[in-house]
Amino acid sequence: MNEPLPVTRAVDHGTAKLMPDVDRERAWLLTVDGAPQSYVDLDEPTHLEFEYARRLGHVLDTLAEPGRPLDALHLGGGALTLPRYLAATRPGSRQDVVEADRALLELVAEHLPLPGDARITLHAADARAWLEAAPGDSADVLVADVFGGSRVPAHLTSVTYAREAARVLRDGGVYLANLADAAPFAFLRSQLATLGTQFEELVLIAEPGVLRGRRFGNAVLAASHRPLDTAALARRTAADAFPARVEHGASLRDFVRGARPVRDEDAVPSPEPPDGAFGIG
Repeated sequence: MNEPLPVTRAVDHGTAKLMPDVDRERAWLLTVDGAPQSYVDLDEPTHLEFEYARRLGHVLDTLAEPGRPLDALHLGGGALTLPRYLAATRPGSRQDVVEADRALLELVAEHLPLPGDARITLHAADARAWLEAAPGDSADVLVADVFGGSRVPAHLTSVTYAREAARVLRDGGVYLANLADAAPFAFLRSQLATLGTQFEELVLIAEPGVLRGRRFGNAVLAASHRPLDTAALARRTAADAFPARVEHGASLRDFVRGARPVRDEDAVPSPEPPDGAFGIG
């Protein structure tokens, strides 16, 4: 049997590379301009290699009773790790994936095909433009994992954007975002303040070392109009190989205190990560 070979291709926003994992037979790492974007195991789509992806998966697992299909909107496609995960854990889920890089979508579809029974529709479009045109009350969960290079684009950080996200979500819906920052957390705190203008409940999941300001890293934000199962999330994240803390309520309000919501005219991208900040978790 031939060993799988790396694939390199110029895409719309850089150079994408698919690299096979020598330890897992049909698993692949996707990078764009050298930055890790996604990890997919085609034989085991429930395997989430990156730490932040596992944390997003934990939230998805606790949103409804096990196996119940969800209507999901994913802003940012990558190698479609979480859409594959949701299709496997909640069969019958109807999912839309919005990815600005059409050539990247074509590369992934060619080399990492989706399961035939997955109800996943791919859209090559700008995330905010697509969101603004999407019907209201149409999604149970919205997952935002959009990076231009290694930074969240500015137009996906404002109150106007958050208002559109809230509009598209149903009353019990949940907004999820993967962000990255370091102390003093100006970007992360502003994003929590921004989401707080639209949602009553906020949850932050991150490694203790990141929250203590020791290093740059990912943080998962969850926002909803209803309380999330933070006890279940705390149990799941504590059991991971790299345990995380679940912050909510008074401690999170203290963390955000003094931060201002972001207006479109003041929006900036997330901070540039230092060299070597991102890797496989």
